[in-house]
Amino acid sequence: MWSIGELSQRVGVKVPTIRYYEETGLIEPPERSSGNQRRYGKEALERLTFIRHARDLGLGIEAIREMIELSGHPEKPCEAADRIAREHLREVRGRIARLKRLEHELERIVESCDNGAIGDCYVLRALGNHSLCESEH
Repeated sequence: MWSIGELSQRVGVKVPTIRYYEETGLIEPPERSSGNQRRYGKEALERLTFIRHARDLGLGIEAIREMIELSGHPEKPCEAADRIAREHLREVRGRIARLKRLEHELERIVESCDNGAIGDCYVLRALGNHSLCESEH
């Protein structure tokens, strides 16, 4: 059994985050010691590790909640979990595409700068006038 601080250190999640996950039902409320201190067991450690990894992959709280619910039914087909992961992958790819467009535009703006005076700075002009951009970003 671990205290909330010990669990926090083991998993690498801040104490307020653990409390938030308890409040929202992502992890079960822990047992309490005679001194009313939270005491967490192996299940809480595993659940919190699962949540942290899912958050590191960028999954939202509701997707994680659904994954946790699914994990409680090992006999069911995994198509729902696959759907959640595929939707998230599609969103990530969309963000990557937007970031690549942004990178291209910033690179073009920076390369257009001739390091002259501020009054002639292309970077500042481009920031002030979106029509100088090559594409939407």
